Amino acid sequence: MLLKRDLLEQIKAGEVDLIFRRWSKPTVKAGGTLKTKVGILAIKAIDNMSPDDVTEAEARRAGFEDVAAFRRWLDTMKPGHLFQRIEVGYLGEG
Repeated sequence: MLLKRDLLEQIKAGEVDLIFRRWSKPTVKAGGTLKTKVGILAIKAIDNMSPDDVTEAEARRAGFEDVAAFRRWLDTMKPGHLFQRIEVGYLGEG
């Protein structure tokens, strides 16, 4: 799972603890970790869902201003049949 540097910094700072992904095949599992440019992330939970079910609170937890900003971001993503809500946390430098 590729994450942009600014998003990684927000996760590290505790400002973001939720990521949304649309893909054909998941590359992370709940309970696993992900090595990134800023350190190790914990993959706490993964839920399949519809993008239509994303709430204002979830959009803000993911670093978006609101659901409208989330939807604009979603429109720029590659299509995929699977949409997931992924809870993450920063574990430390790897």
